[in-house]
Amino acid sequence: MHLPEESDRGISLVYEDDGIGIPYEVKENLFKRGFGRQTGFGLFLSREILAITDLSIRETGEPGKGARFEIGGVPPGGFYRFTGRGQAR
Repeated sequence: MHLPEESDRGISLVYEDDGIGIPYEVKENLFKRGFGRQTGFGLFLSREILAITDLSIRETGEPGKGARFEIGGVPPGGFYRFTGRGQAR
């Protein structure tokens, strides 16, 4: 997890790893219901829950370099505060 990225449009929460990443041809289906190895709700449910509160999630990593998920839509001046390195409430 990275520090939240702040801009005039709000905050983005970023999670990334250094694994094998997600192939480009899979990215368009990544958040569809039933997609994946175990065909559960997985990322589909995550996207739906975030959408209820006007937040979004997308995968922006590069195949071979790791996955990168960005949760965006946290409005500027919202109900959060930074309390120290790597911590937001």
